[in-house]
Amino acid sequence: MMMDGGGAFGGAKAGAAFDPVTFAKKPPVILRGLCLLFAIIVFGCISSEGWRYDRTKRRETCLFNDDGNACNFGVGIGVIAFLAAIGFLAGEYLFEQMSSVKTRKHYVLGDLAFSGLWAFLYFVAFCYLSNEWSKSDDPPGGVGVGNVKAAIAFSFFSIFSWAGCGFFAYTRFRQGAEQAFAPAYEVDSGAMPGATAYSSYPGGQDMGPGGYSEPPFNTGRGGGMEYATPTY
Repeated sequence: MMMDGGGAFGGAKAGAAFDPVTFAKKPPVILRGLCLLFAIIVFGCISSEGWRYDRTKRRETCLFNDDGNACNFGVGIGVIAFLAAIGFLAGEYLFEQMSSVKTRKHYVLGDLAFSGLWAFLYFVAFCYLSNEWSKSDDPPGGVGVGNVKAAIAFSFFSIFSWAGCGFFAYTRFRQGAEQAFAPAYEVDSGAMPGATAYSSYPGGQDMGPGGYSEPPFNTGRGGGMEYATPTY
């Protein structure tokens, strides 16, 4: 199913000229940029100073209450969010070039599902990291405290950035659904009160009884064409 007009699922007509300034000002693109930035901060802070070497235990320990799963979960969520944000930014650029309505629909549904899932996972990460940090002892010299708090804070901010992306994807999906189910027929004047009746074509007042005019010519018995005799 190909697009014959613009605006399917909230996008412009396929093949339209690309304007980088207009593209950068689009709300979904701005939110994707925030998701990308927040993801870098989350996994970067945990990777750089979320671990420290414990001399008594003679191993690397996670600052989140020595829970290695907390550090790994935060890094994993951040790395996948980083890659996904890059992918969706590329998808936003390619979205305007998609001529197939079905392809646009699949992209919007994938965006909606992933954004909603990652908003939920960031909520889980925020609760998980906050809970483990509340049980943790302060590291020697306070090394890594700022990074840990930044990871928790930007996990919280990421909830809203990904939820916002999900909201825009849902808005696009609704626009596409409304276009798909829009009526493609004219309303009969007799079926709805107040509707405008259809106008007749020129010469319609010359129609005969029953609303139909006589044919201009008849077929004779021998297969020849004979003009009909007009009646007055």
